Amino acid sequence: MESIGDARSFLSAAREVALQKPIIVIKAGRTEEAARAALSHTGSLAGSDEVLSAAFRRTGVLRVDSIADLFYMAEVLAKQPRPEGPRLTILTNAGGAGVLATDALVQGGGRLAELSEETKKKLDEFLPPHWSHGNPVDILGDADPERYAKALEVTLADENSDGLLVILTPQAMTDPTQTAEQLRRFAQSRKPILASWMGGVEVAAGKKILNRAGIPTFQYPDTAVRVFNYMWRYSYNLRALYETPSLPDDEIDGGPDRERAQQIIEQVRREGRTLLTEYEAKQVLEAYCLPVTPTRLARTADEAVAAAEELGYPVVLKLHSLKITHKTDVGGVQLNLDSPEAVRRAFETIRRNLEERGQADAFDGVTVQPMVRARDGYELIIGSTIDPQFGPVLLFGAGGTLVEVYRDRALGLPPLNTTLARRMMEQTKVYRALQGVRGRPPVNLDRLEKLMVRFSQLVVEQPWIREIDVNPLLAAPDQIVALDARIVLHPPDLREEELPRPAIRPYPRQYMSTWRLKDGTPVLIRPIRPEDEPLLVEFHHKLSERSVYLRYASLLKLSQRVAHERLARLCFIDYDREMALVAERRSPETGRPEILAVARLTKIYGTNDGEFAMLVRDDVQGKGLGTELLRRLIQIGEAEGLERIVADILVQNHAMQHVCRKLGFRIIRSDDPADPMVKAVRVLRVPVERESLAKA
Repeated sequence: MESIGDARSFLSAAREVALQKPIIVIKAGRTEEAARAALSHTGSLAGSDEVLSAAFRRTGVLRVDSIADLFYMAEVLAKQPRPEGPRLTILTNAGGAGVLATDALVQGGGRLAELSEETKKKLDEFLPPHWSHGNPVDILGDADPERYAKALEVTLADENSDGLLVILTPQAMTDPTQTAEQLRRFAQSRKPILASWMGGVEVAAGKKILNRAGIPTFQYPDTAVRVFNYMWRYSYNLRALYETPSLPDDEIDGGPDRERAQQIIEQVRREGRTLLTEYEAKQVLEAYCLPVTPTRLARTADEAVAAAEELGYPVVLKLHSLKITHKTDVGGVQLNLDSPEAVRRAFETIRRNLEERGQADAFDGVTVQPMVRARDGYELIIGSTIDPQFGPVLLFGAGGTLVEVYRDRALGLPPLNTTLARRMMEQTKVYRALQGVRGRPPVNLDRLEKLMVRFSQLVVEQPWIREIDVNPLLAAPDQIVALDARIVLHPPDLREEELPRPAIRPYPRQYMSTWRLKDGTPVLIRPIRPEDEPLLVEFHHKLSERSVYLRYASLLKLSQRVAHERLARLCFIDYDREMALVAERRSPETGRPEILAVARLTKIYGTNDGEFAMLVRDDVQGKGLGTELLRRLIQIGEAEGLERIVADILVQNHAMQHVCRKLGFRIIRSDDPADPMVKAVRVLRVPVERESLAKA
């Protein structure tokens, strides 16, 4: 790949295909020099290479670093199953080769599998006394084919292992060909098996046997280990497409105050500014339910003292300026102020620091905040900036004044859910500390996940924000709070239609609204979410066989309908390619949300048509819900620019045909009387080509 083109279209298609088969990419132009060459060749400007890697992770695309790796991975993923995790068992007849493979494994992020006691006992039964008694499993230089086969069989059964690498080096008693013959019967294992047959011509026959059996072989063990590391990372990224995140906090606290945040931003724009003060930035964060330190504005030293008395000592004074964004750089932060005198001195110090720099006009007062002390806390940073190709990009990592020095960070694309937020955290070194190290208690990671989800909402829902960072975000076992915040807006001369859009379409809130059944029951009709999977399981348990048959034209078993991989794909959709609405109400028995119906509109590949499907729970059929859902799908189709909406309906499904006719669909019957289906068609708009022809 040289360039992507339309980032949203590419990522949408990539995620769809990645669920079906592997996508392996090698990207040209990773260095600045190569990027310039690509620009002159393709005429397009590529975005950050680091952002591109984040985009690939988000969509389940496997990125490799060399052409050799491209072919290795194509072969391995065609022949072997993906590992469940990073734990590798190394089986070898040479200790040195095993140690070198271990180095490559750990340096690449993988881990040695820890042999279970049961596995060790079984190996003790037939291996010589001097075997390694650990992983790598050194079965010694005199290992014959039978010893190799037995050792592989035992280690393969160990549940602590996610994959195996078998290394053979030519030694006096080694038989590479017969060993390969013995190992070929394990080729169809549920775990991946890789082999490194070292020795050139001497081992060529054995390598051919293994390759034909489906066990990929590599000349060197470190190459095989590099391939395994690619494999488990690929599995890890792909698994995120199927993991069910937890419900958002909207279910509890009613969600963010979007209008308040927008009003603050609009007021700053009306004043001709692009930089929000810290006070304004924190108000925006508060509107999205992000915890911030209490902050008071003070224009004079007396006001600062009064604010400190209200908040309680000790306090922090920070520069309040409409022009300066990095307060520390100009001596604009004074800490640990524990008396009125200290507050007055700090106020004058901040003002004098600006005067000495010739920036007296940038002093607009100070903010007064409590001095937050957290002995077991960590300084983090969360932020967002604009990539020229992918639009808004999120950042998470270790924060503080040395953030640019340590550069311990992970990038991701908004919007996030809790699963994706955790994946971003896991890519950083500070994540290990957040789990608790050296006797320190862990940070509440669930709470941090939800904070990041909220932050990603802010980024996608307030498109006038060009840059935002919260640094430091203090994360401690008993609290998570934003100590400082910075927001920069897009320039005022930018038109709204020119604002960068997210590369992944955010949740379409515009299609969410309330409605009532014919009996007056209130329901919420909204686009489906990844978090809806548990609710869909309950939904399918309450369907009759007749409803299932009319929807799927077959009696699809309940176990098939509620299978995790199936429901994950139905809930975690790309809103550009598909739109699914659910009707939700509060259960009269439990008070918990429950899904009453699902309606789906899917773009038909290669056309500008959409196909709809619908399923309504039996106990609410006949109450107008199906008609309302189809009416909304028509509105969505029109808003999304579709030309037609179609559906295949069973002949005996008279109720659905009646709903379609009522909403302007034409029911077309096949000329074949044995055809069990009829087609419903509704034209939404005439294609541009046909309009032009009619005018001509």
